[in-house]
Amino acid sequence: MRAQNSSGSDYHRKEGFAQVARWIAFDPDSESFIYRKFDELAARNLLYLQSELLVLEKQLDQTDKNDAESDDMGLADTIMTWETLERQYKNGNEEARIRMNLIVKMRDKLKEYHEALLLQSEIAKLKRPSKRVLTAYREWFNKPRPALGGLSKTFLDDPNDLEEISLDNRCSVGRYHEKSIAAATAIISILVAALLLVGSITGLYFVTSDASKLGMIAAFTALFALSVGLMTSAKRAEIFASTAAYAAVLVVFVSGSISSSTSLPTT
Repeated sequence: MRAQNSSGSDYHRKEGFAQVARWIAFDPDSESFIYRKFDELAARNLLYLQSELLVLEKQLDQTDKNDAESDDMGLADTIMTWETLERQYKNGNEEARIRMNLIVKMRDKLKEYHEALLLQSEIAKLKRPSKRVLTAYREWFNKPRPALGGLSKTFLDDPNDLEEISLDNRCSVGRYHEKSIAAATAIISILVAALLLVGSITGLYFVTSDASKLGMIAAFTALFALSVGLMTSAKRAEIFASTAAYAAVLVVFVSGSISSSTSLPTT
């Protein structure tokens, strides 16, 4: 990131939440959409909902047990036929009212619980902000004083409870498009790969000493392995396999060149 000062004719100064919101929204890559996840509160809320459902489940089980042990024929029709239960509820039957209220309460609480579970599962998929973005955000947010007051000024303190779901045109931190960075990285990677392959073959072609060729193969192979390890996210096994393939290409080229040179007729 670099220093940047942009100006626009419609710019006007903002403070507090308006200033922070402007800073966040300015990023076209939305990297600074960073907020607290409140994992502990979310877990606590789910535990509360779960406990409420456990109580309701026990009440329903007890009701079912009482219904199964009852000899009331009218009750049997009520627990087997929804229309009967609904009719008795509307007619003011006390047992039907208790049973219906319990069903409705269970239904609402279960819906709330499942929605909370699904939302939490989606939140768990969100990635944490990168160290680069979080450092830039904190630097802007806290200089020369926190942009927000009260407890809000501490929301960036715990990196483990943050999720990433940007730059102000009057601030001291600049921002670049991730697509541009990715494109530049891809171009550099392609050029390095081409240089390592074409450059090594060209160099080996003009070297006549077999010992020098073997030394060049070792040097280029080590350089190739280093570039793959630094410029890609390849695992160690993948680095080993690609390096072996690269070395094999060079060895085949050199062995062919050595064979040609040793098979020349002498005069």
